[in-house]
This record gives sequence, structure tokens and C-alpha cells, in this order.
Amino acid sequence: MADILVYALHYEGAFNKNSLGAVSEGAKLAAALGGEAHAVVVGDGATDELCATLGRYGARRVYRVAGPEGLAQPVVDAMAALVGEHHFSYALFGGGLLGFEIGAGLAARLGAGVAMEVTAVRVVDGRLVAERPILGDSAISEISYRSDVGIVIGRLNAFEIAAPGDLDAPVEEVVVAFSEFSTRARMLSRGEQRGEDVDIEGADILVAGGRGLGKAESFELCSELAKAFGPGSAVAATRAVVDAGWYPYAGQIGQTGKTVSPKLYFAAGISGAIQHKVGMQGSENIVAVNKDANAPIFEFADLGIVGDLNKILPKLTAALRARREG
Repeated sequence: MADILVYALHYEGAFNKNSLGAVSEGAKLAAALGGEAHAVVVGDGATDELCATLGRYGARRVYRVAGPEGLAQPVVDAMAALVGEHHFSYALFGGGLLGFEIGAGLAARLGAGVAMEVTAVRVVDGRLVAERPILGDSAISEISYRSDVGIVIGRLNAFEIAAPGDLDAPVEEVVVAFSEFSTRARMLSRGEQRGEDVDIEGADILVAGGRGLGKAESFELCSELAKAFGPGSAVAATRAVVDAGWYPYAGQIGQTGKTVSPKLYFAAGISGAIQHKVGMQGSENIVAVNKDANAPIFEFADLGIVGDLNKILPKLTAALRARREG
């Protein structure tokens, strides 16, 4: 029997998408191991009512720790204490920079094995085996753990959120003596410039622009198309146009940007290089518009359109608006 401790990040009264996916994945894996998944929530703004909702995604118990929100080291202190007291076999994190920082810090603190950018986890002979893409996502590395505690840090959007039930989890308040160095930093403000108000990592529809747009002003075509798709849509970009100063880095998708998995990924003027593909290949549906019929993106797009995006995008935008208004 092996229990799993899952970190759940909250902000403004809600848990983020990757945390709910991690709790769901932890519950599934713990059941296969014959154990339980528990969650830990750190932050003064987390109420018992909010923490209890993690039970709907499979957490059998939620540990609530009062302390600084959004900082890594206090969470490392809390999770190290819980692992030591309750003998958890694994710690699981959803994707995101904070999860990477906490997971790495916890691995160093416990002398534990860690696998990062994990896209899948399975149970083999009563132990977890993590899968991580390598070599530009052209191969998969399988990672097993020799340490007493194994740490799994998922790639963004790697773990699916289970359909929520109606069973809340019991919440246990835990008092942690934070290390002196863990309290030296404090959060002054929290936010991120994205170029749009919508979070591209959580958007259902993404309209992404590439170098084929020709100039920064042409991103207005992507913006208008995203607006025509309606709520839950956002605009993103490739590294090439971000480097050119056409779009903010916060909207960059790819190996050196964000990883997304929307229901629809609309690629405008994007060639589809491997560095970009690794950031969006998990999309449910991929539609590409490019004037080059030999563009690599057509090899993995669900629908490819060869043509001038300056003519195609306005017509598609007008058609979507007419349908919504009609």
C-alpha cells in the first residue's frame, strides 16, 4: 500500500486547472496502489469549505496549512513535514513554474528521486513509473524510483480532471514551523501579463499566430477571430514572432514557452517546427492555415487549409459572427 500527497495551488478562491488534474490523477494512481491520495493546501486565504471540495476529485483528506501564499519554500517545509509524519510514498504536482520549484526543493530536502515534465504515470509491480518526453518529444523516457519517496511533476495540462463527485473531504489544520529562510520572501503582488485577459493555458480555443502573419499589426486578425469564437478563446504566438517583438512572451507556446491543450488550436501562418509542436500537440483539434502546402504543421493538423490567411481569417471571422448573431 502506498499513499500519495498532492499539492493543490489556489488563487482568488479557486483551485487551478492543473491542481485539480493532479488531485484526480493522484486519486486514480493511489487506488491502483491500494492506498489513498491526500492533498495539501498552503495559504491564509484557503477556507475549510474550499479545501473540502478537493474530495470531489478524489482526495481522501486535505491538510490545510496557514502561511504565505504563492511562495515555494513554505510549501516545501509543509510537505516535508507531512511526508515525514505520514510516510507518503509519493508527492505529485501538476504543471507550472511554482510546482517545478516546490517539487525540486522537496526532492533536495528529502533526498528523493524526481521526474519533471511528466506526461503520463502508471503502476508497474506495485510502484509508479513516470513517462517523460525527451529529445524534442521524439522519444519517451520511463522513470522508476529507487528512493523511499518519489516525486512526480507533471507537464502543464498533462493530467485530466475527473468528473467531480459530491463527496467533500475532511479538512485537517496542520501547524508547521517554517524554516527561517522560508519566511524571508513575501508576495507583494501576483499576476501575469498575457497580452489578453484570458489565460492561454486554460483557454478552450486558441488562435495562434506565426511568422506567416508578416507583421505585428496582423495579429489583429487573430484577435478578431478569437473574439468571434466567443468566451474561452485567446490569442497566442510562436517564439519567432515573440522574439521579433510582435507579441508578448507571456503568450508564447512551445518548448521555451507554455504548453497548452485546448479543444481547438487554430494555427495562422505557423510552420509547425518541432519546438512549437511540443507545446500544442496535446490539443484536441488542430486547424492550420498556411500558404506553404509543404509546411510541417500539415503533417499533424486535423484540418489543413492552403491559402492566404489575410483573406481566409476575415472571412472566417465574419462567418462566425453571422452565425452567433443569427
